[in-house]
Amino acid sequence: MKQELIQLAIKSNVLRFGEFQLKSGRISPYFFNAGLFYTGEALRSLGRFYAKVLISSKINFQHLFGPAYKGLPLATATSIALQELGINSTVTFNRKEEKVHGEGGNLIGSPLSGKTVIIDDVITAGTAFRESKIFIEENGGELSGIVIALDRCERGSGDDSAINEIKSTGIEVISIISLFDIIEYLKINNEISLIDKLYSYHEMYGAKNFF
Repeated sequence: MKQELIQLAIKSNVLRFGEFQLKSGRISPYFFNAGLFYTGEALRSLGRFYAKVLISSKINFQHLFGPAYKGLPLATATSIALQELGINSTVTFNRKEEKVHGEGGNLIGSPLSGKTVIIDDVITAGTAFRESKIFIEENGGELSGIVIALDRCERGSGDDSAINEIKSTGIEVISIISLFDIIEYLKINNEISLIDKLYSYHEMYGAKNFF
């Protein structure tokens, strides 16, 4: 499944190599943009990857939460894939700007009244996670876990990874692939120059517990 996701990401131009400035200000030699998974074929495959990882994790949940905006199609695709496997779940999204007319508010989809899993693409510094956690709790939900496509294995506010910082609060975080899965894929394809750049980047910004 890991190799399948990496191949799909490269084919869909989701995973690219070059120089990219992240929100954190870091210059990364690779970029993962799940917003470019936009075909039915890609979303169906991606939803199945998320669903299989979520089921294997044994995380207890009733709701899937897709943070605006990239999380919307990811959570929807995952919910459909779960249903195909016999598991019914609800889907909830947030608006970035609160709507003042019509139904109002900043919540779309199912009300949150139980254990909720965030479905997102990546966690880098953990800022988006904290915003989502607050939103879920303010709307009556209980965050029980997070499933992401890619673990960049980068440190958060300290030397530890942003993901391990989240785990230390009691929230389970599961990723389909990690930076090191990408490196292994590049090794198989003999992409030595790219491998060196990814290792150099990780030496600067990587979580210390990964070495």
